[in-house]
This record gives sequence, structure tokens and C-alpha cells, in this order.
Amino acid sequence: MKLLAINVLLAVAWAALWNGFSLANLLTGFVIGFGALWFARDLIAQGDERRYFRALPQTLVLIVYFLKELIKSSIMVARDCIAPRPNLHPAIVKMPLHAHSDAEIFLLANLITLTPGTLTLDVAPDRSFLLVHSIYATDEAALVADLKSGMERRIGKVFRP
Repeated sequence: MKLLAINVLLAVAWAALWNGFSLANLLTGFVIGFGALWFARDLIAQGDERRYFRALPQTLVLIVYFLKELIKSSIMVARDCIAPRPNLHPAIVKMPLHAHSDAEIFLLANLITLTPGTLTLDVAPDRSFLLVHSIYATDEAALVADLKSGMERRIGKVFRP
């Protein structure tokens, strides 16, 4: 967390040096600051702090993956909304969890719910599974495998060492 604050401060300093706090200047400063921190990682980061250099790129990968899934599922739902015979196969599936922290489960449940066509219904009291409703569950095992290999795996890469 300390490295993220330093990276943000470097981005602000970069924008101040260029005399403009535009989004492009701040993003450029953030990327250059990340590079500078990465090159100095042996001097400034010990132990768990080094996780920042893996977690930040994995967060960007998760964001891009989620946006791709959001666009793909939005098109599928929109297509079925205007189709005379929608191709719907609703089902409630039980998705076993490898995510154990509250933050991982919270993010996974919310990203599933934000994706059109799917909805997280419940989390098991022992955090061992999620109940997920999908309108495109022709093959329940394939749906669970897709969620696990997609969102859950990418969230795990962000949160776990």
C-alpha cells in the first residue's frame, strides 16, 4: 500500500512538472513512476511490499478481462431481448470457491453480478461455494469452469502472493 501511495505521488509530481493535471499526464506519470519504482524495487521494497509489482499489472489484466466479458454478455443479452425466440437456459449453479478472503469473495460475487445474464444469489456460510443464477446455463459444469478459470483465477492473482 505504501508503494501505491508513492506511485500516486510520483504521478502528481510528474503532472505538476508538466504544468497540467490532465488524465493523460497523470497516467503517464503513474506509468513512469511504476517503472522507476520497479527499477528501485531492491532498494525500497522488502517482503510483502514486493507484491505490488505483481498485483498492479494483474489488476489491469482483471479490468480488461471484465470489460471484455461485460461487452460480450451485454451483446448476448441484448440479442436475446430483441429475438423472437430467445435462447435462454436459466439455471442456478453451485460454484465451489478457492477464494477465501472476504475481499476476494466480495469482488468475485460483485463482478459476477455486474455481468449481464448472471447474478450471485448467496455465499455459503462456510465460504465454500457461491450460488449463481445464469440465463445461459446450457452446460452447468462449463459455466462453473468458465467462471473459475476466468474471474476467480484472475482475482486470485491480484490478491494472493
